[in-house]
Amino acid sequence: QVQLVDAGGGLVQAGGSLRLSCTASGGTSNNFALAWFRQGPGKEREFVACISQNGEYTYYAESVKGRFSISRDKDRDLAYLQMNNLSIEDSAVYYCAADETPGISIATMPPPMVRSWGQGTRVTVSS
Repeated sequence: QVQLVDAGGGLVQAGGSLRLSCTASGGTSNNFALAWFRQGPGKEREFVACISQNGEYTYYAESVKGRFSISRDKDRDLAYLQMNNLSIEDSAVYYCAADETPGISIATMPPPMVRSWGQGTRVTVSS
């Protein structure tokens, strides 16, 4: 089972940018689609973005489309989430996730069904 460590969260003003990273180890990370989910205070964990095993396909939640960009460096078992034009509504704990489900199907998986999770990194956007 792949292990994930996510990092890069912090405090940023509205309109600012952050880049989250997700480091994968163990297993064969190239067999896994990678995704970011987030969970705000008092809210359920929700899908944000995902990228397929070969990096060819990406998919985004409507709320972040055009502002966030997901990428992966297969040689270094890294995934990134570039977040631009952040708003207060983006404040949450962000979790990297991995699953062997093909392509971008991870986007529609109920979070409890996703195979591997990072520990989470907190993003706080201030006004």
